Parts: sequence; C-alpha cells; structure tokens
Amino acid sequence: MKAIIPVVSALLLIPALVSASAEPSHHKRQKKTPAAAQPQIACTVVGCIPVPRGCHPEMGYTPGGTPTGFDVAVCPNYTLYGNARCVNC
Repeated sequence: MKAIIPVVSALLLIPALVSASAEPSHHKRQKKTPAAAQPQIACTVVGCIPVPRGCHPEMGYTPGGTPTGFDVAVCPNYTLYGNARCVNC
C-alpha cells in the first residue's frame, strides 16, 4: 500500500507538468514607431529635390514675371532655385 501512493501521486503530477510546459509563451509585441512624414518635393531647374524643413514649394517665375514651369522652394526669408512671385513689389 505504501508503494501505491508515490506511483499515484507521480501519475497525477505528470499531466500538470506537461500542460504547463505546453502553454504557448506570450511574446511582448514591439510598439510600432509612427512613420516619418514624407518631405515635399519641388521639381526645380536642377531636378526634383526634397524641400527643406520650414519651406514649401511654389511655382517659379522669371524676374519679368513670366512663369518658368519649375518650382522654387520658398522659405521664410529667402527662396531656393529661382524666383517666387513678388507679392509686395
């Protein structure tokens, strides 16, 4: 009778150990970082290039006021790659 108790207790523990090891491991999900904003593109006389931060593309003009068909990058105090339309001239 004393030999039956360890055998029965071992048989009861085996399914508990097997089910504990068979549980799927929970992996932590990696947080996705938000995608960076796409820079604006200006197709200028020198080619299509990204517009610097703080600037925006506008249609370019000749000094006489005729549209060139190319973009210029207009920044707060200057323009890049050509002339913008003069508003206060």
